[in-house]
Amino acid sequence: MRRFLWVSALAAAIGTLAHFGLAHAAGALEGAVDRQALNWAAIIMFFLFVLGTLGITYRAAMQTRSAADFYAAGGGITGFQNGLAIAGDYMSAASFLGISGLVFSSGFDGLIYSIGFLVGWPVILFLIAERLRNLGKFTFADVASFRLEPTSIRILSATGTLVVVAFYLIAQMVGAGKLIQLLFGMEYLYAVVIVGVLMIVYVAFGGMKATTWVQIIKACLLLAGATFMAFMVMQRYGFSPEAMFADAVRIHPRHDAIMAPGALVSDPVSAISLGLALMFGTAGLPHILMRFFTVADARAARKSVFYATGFIAYFYILTFIIGFGAITFLMTDDSFYTAGAGGVINRVGGLIGGTNMAAIHLANAVGGSFFLGFISAVAFATILAVVAGLTLAGASAVSHDLYAEVIARGHSNEQKEVRISKLSAVVIGIVAIVLGYVFENQNVAFMVGLAFAVAASCNFPVLLMSVFWKGTTTRGSLIGGFLGLTSAVAMVILSKAVWVQTLGYSQAIFPYDNPALFSMTIAFVGIWLFSKMDSSVQARAEQAAFDAQYVRSETGIGAATAHTH
Repeated sequence: MRRFLWVSALAAAIGTLAHFGLAHAAGALEGAVDRQALNWAAIIMFFLFVLGTLGITYRAAMQTRSAADFYAAGGGITGFQNGLAIAGDYMSAASFLGISGLVFSSGFDGLIYSIGFLVGWPVILFLIAERLRNLGKFTFADVASFRLEPTSIRILSATGTLVVVAFYLIAQMVGAGKLIQLLFGMEYLYAVVIVGVLMIVYVAFGGMKATTWVQIIKACLLLAGATFMAFMVMQRYGFSPEAMFADAVRIHPRHDAIMAPGALVSDPVSAISLGLALMFGTAGLPHILMRFFTVADARAARKSVFYATGFIAYFYILTFIIGFGAITFLMTDDSFYTAGAGGVINRVGGLIGGTNMAAIHLANAVGGSFFLGFISAVAFATILAVVAGLTLAGASAVSHDLYAEVIARGHSNEQKEVRISKLSAVVIGIVAIVLGYVFENQNVAFMVGLAFAVAASCNFPVLLMSVFWKGTTTRGSLIGGFLGLTSAVAMVILSKAVWVQTLGYSQAIFPYDNPALFSMTIAFVGIWLFSKMDSSVQARAEQAAFDAQYVRSETGIGAATAHTH
């Protein structure tokens, strides 16, 4: 019965792809001047990748027999494999498409995202990874509730997780929708539906094992493709960055402004706020924190971060070269200004598919239609790997934290918990499709910045304070965490990006696009203040339990060596 259901889902997914991809492509191109002609090399590679990853998912589904298998791949992933998977999970559409698009349009200022996304990893390496693996089981809420009252903390952690996942999924769905819209020439809505169907299949059937191997394969393909693109760009300038920058300054409509800060982030408060979100938000991302439970012990968790940091640092150097390369390649060749199908710049001067597609068009410029097909398939793999990780994190928060630990009070059986997780994955997939459609015109790197702001304002403060400060109490964590969460979300909604550009109001109520500086401060002060004010018997017991937690977090004594059964 299980095999029949899986094959049915596989057939439905392939059928959905074939129906939307082929039946709607021709009709969508009729009369359209802002989409690419069909690139059959890209389409064939796209289908090959989808079929290959569905095959991986099928194999993983056959090997997934327990909750530990579904949530943490049975703890059987090595440090190197997990490092690659983390890199694959982290190098998202926002990184590959969004940052290169920001550099293409804003120049030097796009680097703040590249650096910001990277510098969070030393925080994870030295503060989080080892302690997380020693104290937790499947989700970071296991860690935060180690000595605090579990019901309240898990509700807070699950809420924070779902909000972060929602914001992050918006970015991935927009990137995927734009990519498939460009590749197939289909309507944006159909493109988003395809991504939603595939992510549901990966997570609901394959769990963490399928997600891990999709992420590893995607990381290898993305690093190889980005390396080739950067090599071709630098080869044109004799491997001289100075010559490339000089050419970009000469070509770009804003000339010298692209090499100066201030075009993208115009004031110091915004720059500091964005930097804090990117640095500390990384240590609060639920889909990244989940990956540390897939390895056997704390040493492997530490190795994972070491390898991941190397891969990620190398990749972000490449995105900067790709962004400036897009300026020098796409703004010089007259053929790229041709209006209509096959052209990269449409008649009103905008990049077809938006600035998020700069890297895709550069692939065509440096490697022709075959390499365009490869990079398009890799970009799609990038998005699918990340949305699978996000969906799994959201589904785990619902099934493990809310259902198993809060509603069932720890008395649920594994089969029912996994079943609820799969149902949650379906619901999250549907929500992601709706959100991706509503936020179609947002830059994907910016949307991920908002997800990082929420993670830095809720998940990170609660996790850090519960592990490192003896005085932390349940009351303090609960009030401080919810203050950070609600203030971050409220400030995002009231900012220009949502209040004006998405909702259509004339003036923003909150003056900054990124709220992390304010919401993080509110969260930490709230946790400290309300913990200090809590003199209850429960609070004293929680503080007394800190020493036992500290010993286990530092040594791993008492922690399981693996999740295998």
